[in-house]
Formats: sequence, structure tokens, C-alpha cells
Amino acid sequence: MTGTGTTGPIRPARPARHTRPAVVVVGSGPTGLLLAGDLATAGVPVTLLEKRPEKISNLSRAFALHARSLEQLDARGLADELEEAGQRLERLRLFSRLTLDLSTLPSRFNHLLVIPQYEVETSLRRRAEEAGVDFRFETEVTGLEQDADGVTVRLRTAAGEGELRAAYVVGADGMRSVVREAVGLPFPGHSVIRSVVLADVRLAERPETLLTVNTAGDVFAFIAPFGDGYYRVIGWDRRRDVPDHEPLELAEVEEITRLALGRDFGMHDPRWMSRFHSDERQAPHYRVGRVFLAGDAAHVHTPAGGQGMNTGLQDAANLSWKLAQVLAGRAGDELLDTYEAERHPVGKAVLRSSGGIVRLAMAKRPWTLALRAGLTTLLGAAAPARRRALGQITGVGYRYAAPKGAHRLTGTRVPDLALAGGGRLYEALRGGRFVLVAPGSYDPGAGRGDRLTAVRWAGDRRTTLLVRPDGYVAWAAEGATPAVTEAALAAHVG
Repeated sequence: MTGTGTTGPIRPARPARHTRPAVVVVGSGPTGLLLAGDLATAGVPVTLLEKRPEKISNLSRAFALHARSLEQLDARGLADELEEAGQRLERLRLFSRLTLDLSTLPSRFNHLLVIPQYEVETSLRRRAEEAGVDFRFETEVTGLEQDADGVTVRLRTAAGEGELRAAYVVGADGMRSVVREAVGLPFPGHSVIRSVVLADVRLAERPETLLTVNTAGDVFAFIAPFGDGYYRVIGWDRRRDVPDHEPLELAEVEEITRLALGRDFGMHDPRWMSRFHSDERQAPHYRVGRVFLAGDAAHVHTPAGGQGMNTGLQDAANLSWKLAQVLAGRAGDELLDTYEAERHPVGKAVLRSSGGIVRLAMAKRPWTLALRAGLTTLLGAAAPARRRALGQITGVGYRYAAPKGAHRLTGTRVPDLALAGGGRLYEALRGGRFVLVAPGSYDPGAGRGDRLTAVRWAGDRRTTLLVRPDGYVAWAAEGATPAVTEAALAAHVG
């Protein structure tokens, strides 16, 4: 319970399949699923297009949920079930002697949750279906055109060619995004590591740690459990640069693992093996008119630090409520510009941090080895530097730009505050609404009941916070009068 009378998200009735969507989301990975579920929960008709058949793939590469993503999932009532399905890790080893203690994070989720991406997709898809998202699988987007009133999406299905019209389109369709290409956006960058091997195998020997990772000279290896008896093995040998289509044998995976980790743990019975290359790329813009990019369609980077899926989830959480506000007529088009303004710098920072981890992990030259040793010493000895690194990797340290003269908390992430009556802030956020956290009782009025939840601090506080649906401060004030609070609500909530 939240103490506000709200026990969970409002579930609108499932729209008829022929209903024209207000938003078309392309891609049913975690980013697209969270975004579509948010929009449908807010009452926005949304269609999700996916070219794959109707199933959840178990061949995903992501294996970790960081604290900020777990907070976002908590605000949607999903974190607890995922916590039960995954395994907690309180220390994250990046390279060599550098290990970060996650237990010090200022979050209810002061750990890394090791969980396969398909488990996250399963929960998000169920939520989206319950909210009324119109799923259309085996539907390929072949192009789109936009005008002042909307976007026409061209489709190809088994039944032939077709079109779908919507007010907005979001491309969450991965690195090779058709949506990004259709709006003419480049994807500048380069391949960082090539011929990375992946294998899902059984192990005769169980690793001592939940996540096993190490580098040795020119080789790197990583092992993580699926939880069903299989393990994902990721390996790279800098000296072996072959095309992605080159056949992969288990012997090669075993050799890389032995070189990096000292033994191959008796791996056997592979159910899937593949090669891939890891790029660092970012689109120059996340918005072109009525079309938006999110997740891997907007940015890709190395898997170091496990930030990929997490960054996409947070893109979706940022964009969904803004689209809902504009479509409901409560905000102007300029609100949608803040999506790129807020998320593009975060994507750029993730590229830098994940790329830096890889380069330092594989350091060979004396100056890079010295830099790695120095960074390890600094993070071990300097608490501010360690907090900054933790905040960046886990996502809890990012803040968005605030207008000049705004309260110092504006744009910051809000932790899971304790509320009067025993509730928590992230429970209050589960309705997809703004949340006003005030020192005393506040009546939002009947006209705002569907978009604002008013709660009280637990304890004696003078600060009034208006928390956005994505858990960031939209406005704050000390000792705010009812008139000042009302003006802020009119400006932000409508």
C-alpha cells in the first residue's frame, strides 16, 4: 500500500485491434516493451511491431539489471518478481584488482541483479499485454513518411504490404534500426572489439563466483548463469580477428576461457554458439519530427559494466510519460524536445565509460597499465571518485539539467523515500502519475486525480517535491505556500 489509496497501475480496457494507434513502437526488446506498456497504462492507444515470430528469445546478451533500472521497474510493480527470479551480486569486478562495492549505493537496490534479458522481457510483455498494447508479430517495417499531422509506417507481413498511421513513432528496433535509416540519421562510430565468441553451455565445475570475469594478456572471458543449468560464456582473443560468419567450435571457446580464467570448467553440451562484434555508435539526434529513437537504435556500446539494456530501459522511462502528456493535451510539443536533451548526454557518457573499461581491461602499453593502476588506487582510496563511478555505472548518479534559478534538487533522481502511513515513493509512482511529496496534506483536486498523487513525507520536512513519473524532480521548493505549489502543478502537470 502507498498510503494514497493506490495499490497499482490503472489498467485500461484492451483497445480493439482496428483502433488507430496514437503511437507505434517498433521493436519488442526491453526498451520497446517498457515504453509501450507505459503508454498503454496511461490510456494511449499503442501498437507494437516486431518482425520476429511471437516468442521470447533466449539468445539475448544482456545479463544484468542495475539499481536505477530496478527502481524504474519497481515503479511499475515488477522489481520484486524479478528479484526473486535473479541472483544478487554486491560486488562488481571491472578488471584486474578493481572491484566496486555496490552495497554502498543509496538505493533500495544496492546490488546488481544477475538475470537473463529474456526474464525481463517476459515480465514487461505481460504488463504490456495487460495494459492493452496491440502486438503485431512477424510484421516488418519497410519505411515511413511523416507530415505535420502524423507518421505513415509501411509494413510487410505474410499477407502482403500495408500501412499504419500514428501520431508518433518510436524506433526501438536495435542497432540496425530501420526507423533510424528511414529518417536519414547516420550512426557514426566504429567497432571496438571484433570476433567476440558467445556460447550457452553446461559446466561440469561450478564457478566460485556468480559472475566470473578476467583478462590475461590478449584474452578476455566472462561467465554468467542462466539459472536453468546453462551458462553464458563470452570470450575474446585480440589475436583472432575473423568475420562474424566464421564457424565457431566449442574448442575455441574452451581455449579462450582457459587462457583468461585458468580453466574451462568442463564446458559441454552447447545449445547455441555465435560470434559478434561490439561497436561504439550514437545517433546525432534522438528525435526527427514525430519520430524518436530509443535503446540500441539510438546508441550501442561495449557490454562492459552491463549498461546496455539498462540505458535503453531508462530511455523508455524518460520518453513514455512525455508522449502521454503531449497526447493528452497537458503539455506542448517542446516537452518532447527534452527527451533528446536529457538522454543524449547520458548515452554519450555510457559510451565513454563502457569503452574506457574495455580499453583499460585490455591494457598492454606501459602508460595504459599505469593509468589502470592509478585509477584502481584512486577509486579504492577516494570516496567521492568511487561514488561517482558507482553512480555512472548503475545509473543512480545521473541528473538532468535544470532551468536557471531552479531549486538544487530539480533534475535529480529521487531515491525511494519513506512516506507517511508506511508507504514508499516508488509504490506511489506505480500509477504512472506525477507524485507531489509535501510536508502536509495536499488536495490535488478532482481535476488532477488521474495524473497526480499527493503524499506526505514521513517525518518533519519543509521541502515540497514534485516528482515526475520517471522518478526525477520536476520542481522543488522550501516552505512552499499553497499558491506557489498550485502554480508549479499548473506548469508541470496541467
